[in-house]
Amino acid sequence: MKKTILLIHTGGTISMAMSAEGAVMPNEENPLMKESNKLASLASIIEIEAFNLPSPHITPKEMLQLRNVIMEQMTAQSIDGVVITHGTDTLEETAYFLELTTNLDIPIVLTGAMRSSNELGADGIYNLVEAVRVAVDEEARNKGVLVVMNDEVHLAVNTTKTSTSSVNTFQSPQYGPIGLITKSRILFHHAPIRRQYVDVNNLSKRVAMLKVYAGMEEDLLDIVLACKYDGVVLEGLGQGNVPPSVVKGIESLLQRDIPVVLVSRCFNGIAEGVYGYIGGGKMLEDLGAIFATGINGQKARLKLLIGLNTTGTPINLKDFFL
Repeated sequence: MKKTILLIHTGGTISMAMSAEGAVMPNEENPLMKESNKLASLASIIEIEAFNLPSPHITPKEMLQLRNVIMEQMTAQSIDGVVITHGTDTLEETAYFLELTTNLDIPIVLTGAMRSSNELGADGIYNLVEAVRVAVDEEARNKGVLVVMNDEVHLAVNTTKTSTSSVNTFQSPQYGPIGLITKSRILFHHAPIRRQYVDVNNLSKRVAMLKVYAGMEEDLLDIVLACKYDGVVLEGLGQGNVPPSVVKGIESLLQRDIPVVLVSRCFNGIAEGVYGYIGGGKMLEDLGAIFATGINGQKARLKLLIGLNTTGTPINLKDFFL
């Protein structure tokens, strides 16, 4: 008996076409909506279009909308898995948002394309077929939200876009993919040891993110305070260090109970409080800054945003980021 897969389209390059002038633009009608017949041999497809947006237009508001669509559809009918087509620029953020805000044992798989639908070597339909194959695989259950691109399966928590244009853009630094896709099977070779879930119904609070650099000016954090952000993520130097010039700004935020989360701007490694000099991670930790373990800046921002907007009892942010 075929499994039932909910296929949700959100837009992105996978649904776009290149014009005669060479500009890749959204179509009036999503071309993927005409391709579900290619999936009929794999699963029974329930196909909907949540929205049709380039991925730089996606905000946490749309991510929450997408989460709600999934939960509503799950309540209305029996679904064995979810596949979402999405633009690649913010795909990792939507995937991670869904990882933290859904608590399902069925696979949720995101996929996209690096080449538009009418380009030579277009990869959209291929990636979509592979995503559905993963979604119907019994071993894909209970592994969290997944990203499928270019014959690889990645965890939402680990994967990031590493190239502006390569079809092999999605990688999981330090961890690698959790599965490989061949012509005949899906081969999973490891799985997450823990998952986190937060109940969120609205996103009224705001979180800023800044990349730290040599000689960073202290007034940037004054702007965060003046604009009344509810939290800030800093992509720190090395293991999570900052120039002395911004320490006062961090102190001012923390004194006002505005959480400051540190990650590293490095491609690999984990941020943690090690150095005790002025601006060093240990000093910042002692002041009350929180270190995010094993995620990049954009995901730490979403995690802080979700943590600040949790429904019901407030969560302990320090424990949340361990």
